[in-house]
Amino acid sequence: MEVTLLIKATDNAFKMMEEAREQATGILDAAVDFTAEMRHIHNKRVHTIFRSTYETRHRTQNFIVTSVLLFVFWVVLSGRFDGFHLAFGAFCSLLVARMSFDLLFANIRIGDHWLVMVRFLAYIPWHIYQIFKANIYVAYLTLSPKPSIDPGIVKFKTKLETDISWVILAHSITLTPGTITMDIRDGEFYVHALDKRMAQDLNTGEMEDRVAHIFMEADHMYVQDALDVAHIYGEIQ
Repeated sequence: MEVTLLIKATDNAFKMMEEAREQATGILDAAVDFTAEMRHIHNKRVHTIFRSTYETRHRTQNFIVTSVLLFVFWVVLSGRFDGFHLAFGAFCSLLVARMSFDLLFANIRIGDHWLVMVRFLAYIPWHIYQIFKANIYVAYLTLSPKPSIDPGIVKFKTKLETDISWVILAHSITLTPGTITMDIRDGEFYVHALDKRMAQDLNTGEMEDRVAHIFMEADHMYVQDALDVAHIYGEIQ
């Protein structure tokens, strides 16, 4: 009898220990799940904070660089360097940049904003030189005893990928005497050229390549592009 009671007591003790073990395991599992969930929430909050900080920094850089570029254009085009015109130009540049600062750098994928700005500023003297040459050529066509003007419409498919690149190329063509960008449809440019030579100049694609170089378009990757952004990949590694 005593042996039977002892066996039952032992069985009950083992059952209680098993139930306690299962309960402890359940508590530990719940604690692990809770910890993992808290870690996920924490990581999500940290990611949101860093993303918000990055977006704020990105937008601030866009605004500053756009303002600088607009102010440079204002000074060059106005030709006035007194305090009133400079202050008014700065105000207008900041106002326009505030409304449109996401346009210029909306599609930059590699490199940084200052590199794009430097390349854009370097593009301006080259384009001014093209305008100067085109002016002389148009004057020659107009004043020649036997004018050889042969106007026509040139259509070409651009390799540029972004809207801002299209805008820069279209305005560059229009600002160059003898050519006018008439329309852009799905990446196809329709340009009125004064004669065949100007049409051939468009087909060489030099202006298109230089615009692509400013924004580092994928189809126009130069060796210089890789050199300019090499420090970025070094920092990432």
